[in-house]
Amino acid sequence: MLRLPPLRRRSGGKFAALAALFTVVFMLLGMGGASALSLSAPASLNTAVQHADVKGKKFAIATDTTFAPFEFRDGSGNLVGIDMDLLNAIAKNQGFEVDIKSLGFDAALQALQSNQVAGVIAGMSITDERKNVFDFSDPYFDSGVQMAVGKNDQDIKTYADLKGKTVTAKRGSEGETFANSIKGEYGFTVKALADSATMYDDVKAGNSVAVFDDYPVLAYGVSQNNGLKIVTDKEQGSSYGFAVNKGQNADLLEAFNTGLTELKANGQYDAILDKYLAKTEATEQGGFFQLVKDSFPALMKGLWLTMVATVLSLVIALVIGVLFGFFKVAESKILRAIATVYVSIFRGTPLLVQAFFFYFGLPQMTGQPIDVLTAGVLTLSLNAGAYMTEIVRGGIQSVDPGQLEASRSLGLGYVTSMRRVVVPQAVKIMTPSFINQFVITLKDTSLLAVIGFAELTYQGQQIYASNFRTGETLLIVAALYFIVISILTQLSNVLDRKFNK
Repeated sequence: MLRLPPLRRRSGGKFAALAALFTVVFMLLGMGGASALSLSAPASLNTAVQHADVKGKKFAIATDTTFAPFEFRDGSGNLVGIDMDLLNAIAKNQGFEVDIKSLGFDAALQALQSNQVAGVIAGMSITDERKNVFDFSDPYFDSGVQMAVGKNDQDIKTYADLKGKTVTAKRGSEGETFANSIKGEYGFTVKALADSATMYDDVKAGNSVAVFDDYPVLAYGVSQNNGLKIVTDKEQGSSYGFAVNKGQNADLLEAFNTGLTELKANGQYDAILDKYLAKTEATEQGGFFQLVKDSFPALMKGLWLTMVATVLSLVIALVIGVLFGFFKVAESKILRAIATVYVSIFRGTPLLVQAFFFYFGLPQMTGQPIDVLTAGVLTLSLNAGAYMTEIVRGGIQSVDPGQLEASRSLGLGYVTSMRRVVVPQAVKIMTPSFINQFVITLKDTSLLAVIGFAELTYQGQQIYASNFRTGETLLIVAALYFIVISILTQLSNVLDRKFNK
C-alpha cells in the first residue's frame, strides 16, 4: 500500500499544506498507468538505478581467453561473448567503466587474489569451495554439462562406453567436476586441460575419446566446425557468477547485481543470450589464405608487442649483463658473490615461474599492482641478463691474461687496461653469443602469453580458440616467427662483420 506523507503545518500554514498535497498528487500521477496507485513505473519512465559509489570509476576485470561463446576474440581481434556483452551493458547501465584483462581462467583467479584486478567474469561456476574465497554476484547463467566425441566416432555413445578410456575436461570447470563425479562408476580416467580448444584437439588427435564441457560452449564449438559431435543430454549443472575477493569491492558487486536485474527487466539480457546461443547450425569456413587474411591484423599487433618487449628487455638485459659480468671478474669477493647469487637465481628457476612471481606474487607481497608489460619486460630482462652476465664473464676471461698483465706493466691502471685492451677483444668474442641470446629472448616472449601479454603466440591462441583451426593458425604463427628471426639474424650478422672486422 502507498504510504502518504503527513501534512505538517510549518510557518507557511495553509501554503505548506497545499504544497504537500500537490506533492502527493504529482507522486500519484508520476506512477501513472491504468491505476494511479500502481507502484510499478511504466517502461517509458523507467530510469536506471545507479550506485553512486561506483559511478565514474574504472575497474580492472579479469576473464578467460578461450571460452566461446562466453569470451573469445572475433575476426577483428575484439573480445566479445556473453560475459563481455553482459559486463559492458551492466557497466554502462550503472555508470562505471571496465578494463578487461584477458588472462585465462587460472591466471584470472590468481590476478584477483593478488588484487591485480577487482573482479572476475569467466563462466565461473558458483561452488561452496569458491565461496570460501570469493563473494559472488547473483547467478547470471544456469549451466549444464554434455559429452562430445569425434565427429566420426561410432563407438562412444554413452558413459558406459568410456570404461578403461581417457576423457578430457577443462581444469576447474563444471565439466571436470561432473566427469570426476562419475568416473568411479563408469571406470574412465579424467585429464584436465587449460582451455576448450586444446581439449577438442586432444579428442581429435585420439589422446582422449571424449570431452566434458558446458553445453553452450560445446554447441558453439560444433557450430564452428570443431570436429566433434554431442552424444549425451544435458546434465544439471551449477550457475555462473561474477566474483570479487571475499569482503572486498562490495559496491561493485552490488552494482553488478542491480545492473543484471535491470538488463533482465528491459530485455537486454535475453537479447545478449540469443545473439550467441540462438544459432547452432554449422557455419562454413574459408580456406587457408582466407584465414591468413582474417587473422593478419591481430597477428601483426601481436608481432609488434613481441618486438617491443624483446627490444626493451634486451636493452635492460645488456646493461645488467655488462654490470654483473664485470662483477663476476672483479677483484672484490663481495661483488663476485652478488653476481653469482643473481645468476644462480635467474638461471636456476624456470622463466614461467619468474613470470608468475612478478605478475601475481610480487603484487601480493607489496600491495602494488604491476601491469602485464612491466611484469613481462622485468621477467625477460632479468632472465636474459643472467645469461648475458655469463656471456660477458666468458668473453672477458677468454682474452689472454697476458694482455691485461702487459698493459698493467706499461703503467695503465686496471680500469683503463680493461677498457682499452681487454674489452675490445672480448666484444668480438661475445658478439655471436649476444645475437643468439637476442633470438632466444624473442622466442621466450611467447611464454608471457600465460599472464595475458598479447604478443604473437597469445594472438594465435585467441584466433584458434574461436575458429578451432589450431594447426593452420599455429603454422602461420610459426612462419611469422621464422621470418622475423631469420631477418634479424641476418641483420645482426651483417653488423657483426662490419664492426668486428
